[in-house]
Amino acid sequence: MRKLIIDCDPGHDDAMAIMLALANPEEIDLLGIVTVAGNQTVDKVTKNALKVLTVLDRDVPVIRGADRPLVQELKTAPEAHGESGMDGPFVEESKVEESGETALSFYKRILEKEDKVTIAAIGPLTNIALLFRAYPKLKEKIECISLMGGSVYSGNITSRAEFNFYVDPEAAKIVYHSGVKLIQAGLEVTDKTAITFEEIERFKEGGRASKFVYDLFEFYTLFSKRNGLGKTPIFDACAVMYLLYPEIFDGRDYYVDIETGGELSRGMSVADLRTWSKKEPNTTVLMGADRDKFIEYFITSIKRLDT
Repeated sequence: MRKLIIDCDPGHDDAMAIMLALANPEEIDLLGIVTVAGNQTVDKVTKNALKVLTVLDRDVPVIRGADRPLVQELKTAPEAHGESGMDGPFVEESKVEESGETALSFYKRILEKEDKVTIAAIGPLTNIALLFRAYPKLKEKIECISLMGGSVYSGNITSRAEFNFYVDPEAAKIVYHSGVKLIQAGLEVTDKTAITFEEIERFKEGGRASKFVYDLFEFYTLFSKRNGLGKTPIFDACAVMYLLYPEIFDGRDYYVDIETGGELSRGMSVADLRTWSKKEPNTTVLMGADRDKFIEYFITSIKRLDT
């Protein structure tokens, strides 16, 4: 069984990634959820993580992480996630309490205790970078980091940068130079596994978890609809889905670095696609997936939480 920490900024798609992990306890032992400022402030995203666990009636440690990027001011995404960071569903007062432990203390304790730990990093990489700065020797205890971020070809917050890396490119650069095994679920694979509006209707009639996901999509799809798209990527779910079903993904090994200084390209993940490159690959970049299986596994997992 995989020992997993989810480092996230919930976020509608973060919530669905958390649910995907919790729906597969035979494969994943979720040790904790560490929050980071990104989609919204760390106060708001931490509350959202607690809301998800309240809906599911689960008790998983929620640890508040970094409240700002390493260098620049925080840029949030209310246009995609609303002012709360997870607008849409009504959730009663959280029944789960936030841990009083710091993110660094939590990571240190867990990594020293366990043989190997996987991290699903689906927000800005600030917490991970701070961990590597403080305790570089603990990197050897990390089996891999499955992350949602970056793109080989394009961006979504700017023409060249994906949002998570744009928010804290300095942190992303530290992680990509860490030597830890990285799996990058960037915009290439998230676009190819997007869910259609018709498929979302399958959540409308279901139990508490399904209805919660349906309500999440009711708000989350507004961004896609405003921009004339017929489907919505479930960005962060890709990083967790890979850990469950790697065989449905097409991954290619590249050397990837992060641009931190470009006026037009700050936050861009730059993959060296040259076949004659002398640089040793440091990242498995997910370029595509079997979309039908992805969607079926996702829907089946959420409905499993209804029972």
